[in-house]
Amino acid sequence: MKIIIAMDSFKGSLGSKDAGNAVASGIESTKQNHECIVFPMADGGEGTTEALTACMNGEMHLVTVSDPLGRPMQAGFGYLPDSRTAIMEMASCAGLPLLKEKERNPLYTTTYGVGEMIKAAIKMGARHFIMGIGGSATNDGGVGMLEALGYSFQDADGNPIRRGAIGLKDLARIDTTYVLPILSDCDFRVACDVSNPLCGKRGASFVFGPQKGADDMSIHEMDGWLSHYAELAKELDDHVNPEMPGAGAAGGLGFAFQAFLQSKLESGIKIVLEATKFEEAIKDADLIITGEGCLDGQTARGKVPYGIAKVAKAYNIPVVAIAGSIKGDGEGCHEYGIDAFFPILPKPMSLKDAMNPEKAKIHLATTAAEVIRALTLFQKK
Repeated sequence: MKIIIAMDSFKGSLGSKDAGNAVASGIESTKQNHECIVFPMADGGEGTTEALTACMNGEMHLVTVSDPLGRPMQAGFGYLPDSRTAIMEMASCAGLPLLKEKERNPLYTTTYGVGEMIKAAIKMGARHFIMGIGGSATNDGGVGMLEALGYSFQDADGNPIRRGAIGLKDLARIDTTYVLPILSDCDFRVACDVSNPLCGKRGASFVFGPQKGADDMSIHEMDGWLSHYAELAKELDDHVNPEMPGAGAAGGLGFAFQAFLQSKLESGIKIVLEATKFEEAIKDADLIITGEGCLDGQTARGKVPYGIAKVAKAYNIPVVAIAGSIKGDGEGCHEYGIDAFFPILPKPMSLKDAMNPEKAKIHLATTAAEVIRALTLFQKK
């Protein structure tokens, strides 16, 4: 059989490539001479840069940029020289996990490092960008990123505003005089799987602010500041729409991409599948194995196994999912194309043990081997 292995990462345990290789090793251990092709996968969230870069034979680069509090740090992005495409995750330099719990406060966190990373890629030759914007620690409306790209955000006296959402309190003017000219030659595909607008009860501040450390007072204040920011942006371009689905993603970074960089916000798994030419690769496959850390009702909302199964069913290719755990509503996965699913844990164990990378590899390999043995048995009959 020709088997395509397209695993998502097992968050906190294994990257998608390591998970896929573990499945392949399990299949190879059966000594049945199946052809295994590992396709690292992601849905636009954590692990997208690594998975896409590996799958598309790109190269990883480290650059020094600002972290959410403006401190220097190393962040990585993928680059495909032939197509001049850069692959990035905003969370690599502006993500919540980069901060200690006591440091989390969106009033003072910035997306400036995201703009620095984009600038570094442009200097390298990149003109096309694939951006994942999940997992942010920020609520600055993307102003920090835009500032790094040459936009100037000023108070009533013409001074630069402070970085972080607190700076929007004083915002009176947006100056585009020194915006990088090369940006007009760049395009951005933004992986975004939320539909929240910029402002209001469903907006960036109210929905996502609390998990970033915002209290009730600052949530209301930030929402008002973002609304004023959007009005100023409209003065530059009357097509700006803070109500557009996804404008509230990543603390308003989605709005910045739409309003200032004329970007398209798309389903993360859709971008990944198209960029990797996954559909073309599976047409002659006999079986697809996919999976993620936890298979549940959320899987159908744009996660990797859902996207994989949707493409596979167009070619009547069987799909098996292997997951770290299966939650009660996981059975709904059958409705959207996953023919069978299997949890990998051989016995009850602590979460720490289950997520141990070496143990997870063994459990994945063992489960994959048993799946193949069962399939082969029925094929013989």
